[in-house]
Amino acid sequence: MSTTFALSLKTLRMSIFAGLAFIIAAGAADGQTKAPPASQEIVRAGTQPSLQGPADFFTGRVRVDPVWPANANIPAAAGLTTFEPGSRSAWHTHPRGQRLLVISGVGLTQEWGKPTQVIRPGDVVWCPPGVKHWHGAGPTTAMTHLHVTGTEPDGKNITWMEKVSDEQYNAR
Repeated sequence: MSTTFALSLKTLRMSIFAGLAFIIAAGAADGQTKAPPASQEIVRAGTQPSLQGPADFFTGRVRVDPVWPANANIPAAAGLTTFEPGSRSAWHTHPRGQRLLVISGVGLTQEWGKPTQVIRPGDVVWCPPGVKHWHGAGPTTAMTHLHVTGTEPDGKNITWMEKVSDEQYNAR
């Protein structure tokens, strides 16, 4: 393994852990956490199956790898989503908002009525509650992001809308 690649992986891991620590600390600062459980819980890598992004909500090939579900202590779910080149989500909103941390590749995101934005590894996108938006890969490069999505007490964390048209996707 080359030194540059090893350093990139190390930097990526540190960015992910720093982002997660910030998200968890922000919840604690808001007073939204409860007493911790009696012991740590470890969910082993590879023990949760990957899911294919449903065609009703995505255009192109999309894979979602769950990371953790929302619970009473941290009311936010997380996952890694990988979009193949040209693939994207449908327009959607989140009742409690969503943060995206781009892990690899080059992606696109757009808020309704605003220009499309290019997103790259290390970029963090905040999608405020109720703001209509989409995200996905660029036309020639796959993109993976970690998403952390606030969840309502009833478990709802997303409202899906119409698909992003090719014209909307290609407008820059």
